[in-house]
Amino acid sequence: MDRRKFIRAAGLVLPLAGALPASALSPIKPAEGKKAELSAGQQQKADYTIRIGIGLVEVAPQHIISTVTYNGQFPGPLLRFKEGQQAIVDIYNDTDSPEQLHWHGQFIPVSVDGSAEEGTRYIPAHGMRREVFVPKPSGLRFYHTHTIAGANLNAGQYSGQVGPVFIEPKIKSAGYDREEFLMLKEFEPYFMQGGDMASDFLSGPVIPELKAIQDKKEKAAPNEPKGYEVGYKVFTINGKQLGHGKPIEVKYGERVLFHIVNGSGSEIRSLALPGHTFKVIAMDGFPVPNPAEVPVLWLGTAERISAIVEMKHPGVWIMGDLADDDRGNGMGTIIQYTGQKGKPQWVKPKPYLWDYSIFGNKNGHVSEPDEIIKMTFEKQNAADKGFNRWTINGVAFNMQSMKPMFHLKKGKRYRLQMHNASDDIHPMHLHRHNFELTKIGGKHTSGIMKDVAMLGGFQEMEVDFVANNPGLTLFHCHMQLHMDFGFMALFDYV
Repeated sequence: MDRRKFIRAAGLVLPLAGALPASALSPIKPAEGKKAELSAGQQQKADYTIRIGIGLVEVAPQHIISTVTYNGQFPGPLLRFKEGQQAIVDIYNDTDSPEQLHWHGQFIPVSVDGSAEEGTRYIPAHGMRREVFVPKPSGLRFYHTHTIAGANLNAGQYSGQVGPVFIEPKIKSAGYDREEFLMLKEFEPYFMQGGDMASDFLSGPVIPELKAIQDKKEKAAPNEPKGYEVGYKVFTINGKQLGHGKPIEVKYGERVLFHIVNGSGSEIRSLALPGHTFKVIAMDGFPVPNPAEVPVLWLGTAERISAIVEMKHPGVWIMGDLADDDRGNGMGTIIQYTGQKGKPQWVKPKPYLWDYSIFGNKNGHVSEPDEIIKMTFEKQNAADKGFNRWTINGVAFNMQSMKPMFHLKKGKRYRLQMHNASDDIHPMHLHRHNFELTKIGGKHTSGIMKDVAMLGGFQEMEVDFVANNPGLTLFHCHMQLHMDFGFMALFDYV
């Protein structure tokens, strides 16, 4: 059953307390204590200051949400860096819990990446840290918390700790008139028992052998309940529900470059604009080899798309999610042409399968890897106090030992062969590196560089990456609910 429909139909709300063992709910002690740390560049003025603390998000008139934010706003402030030019960011943690700020998609050292699993030190409660790093590569990145939420829906990526980053390239791209940044995000999460999100919008066949693995488990335990899933009551773009906030005003003939970030903790998002198409020019900040026009965008959790829309269909339109319920609860924004008035219109587009390979090189040729790493992802229904437990090659990640699973050699090219033996979609993310899609949805491709890619239910995906940024490197599903319950692995360099 479609997870959204199942969640809305269900009636079980899980209490936050008692869902996890105390050891998992307790914050890990920061290695630096409460002493403020100022590293290199101590005497210099910071380029940006980020304060982590409780903020109020007015998603609609008379509907104000209290959550943890950056600088008291949602989304967090847009940070613009210059590629290859050193940046200094002061981060203050005004909360009562240790925090991590992860620079998603950047090629930076472990010390500032913002992942405890890799060894980044926590920003202590009521403490601060100065981070000095060289932003790279250019393009659309973002920053977000990287803490375990577990059964606490006020923590981790369920909170408002998300903000966009744009790293200016040395040579500015052309072909558009202006930019708009869109952050897609849900609020007011709740636990339910439900099914899994359908991945029928993704191209590619189901692999019978992978489906048989889950079917065998379910037949062996026919009365086993489904694990907890997360639903949401409020859906927003840039912190506003559809119909609230200012419309995006456009002119006829204008070419608008939309930089879109899926800042969700657990949702796959779609986006359409009636009468218009999106020319995708970059994914996860990396220019695509074959820019192509599509009627609908699909973004897995933490994916980013930069797409140009040529404004040539005057009116007042809703740019929104294909799901009527989600759009009705706010997942949309209004596009209004100059001089046009009236009620915003929505027209659902024709069915469209999302296919990464159309943005790649036509020949699909890639270099042979030095080594192939095979991975099988499986789900153990409700195995961890009602939550699904996730495994990679039969092993769930242990936050206490944090033992590396895979060992790399610097400079080598590795191919990850991923086999999804579950019916869930998994947006797979690799820290501090990018990867090249080499096979997805049953098709070979090349040239598409990303740091997150959706692996459909009972499907396979292959990606190649070069081990060129030494240090512990985290690999995980970007669904908060999955990574918190085992769906992570560490690479180290030997």
